[in-house]
Amino acid sequence: MIRSILCTAALAAVFTTGALAQDSHGDKVTLVYDHPLPNVPGKSMRAVLVEYQPGGTSSAHTHPKSAFIYATVLEGAIRSKVNDGPVTTFFAGQGFSEFPGDRHGVSENASATEPAKLLAVFVVDTEETELTTPYNE
Repeated sequence: MIRSILCTAALAAVFTTGALAQDSHGDKVTLVYDHPLPNVPGKSMRAVLVEYQPGGTSSAHTHPKSAFIYATVLEGAIRSKVNDGPVTTFFAGQGFSEFPGDRHGVSENASATEPAKLLAVFVVDTEETELTTPYNE
């Protein structure tokens, strides 16, 4: 049920918001939801749709120290590595969390022939303006 609500919100918002970034590695990131949490002053919920071309990747990155993220694979399969954990492949319908201060060293389409999509939902300090910061692993 929650997944259906998030997917519906993401798809509806895609048509009213612009892309945040187009990475030269074959990913496109679009902000699809941004709303302050009325019952948690100073915090907002933001959602981004990450679309990977076949073989597409995102650069190694971190998120704001205030950010908690839950990501759900909407289409295809995504390979992910957080901190010193193993590289794990997540398929459509599966998800994972990232905690404040985590390092996301691998985020990529697991397929060289099919696209993949990921919805990442952030709970973050409202004043945060950058959701990702690149780093060299």
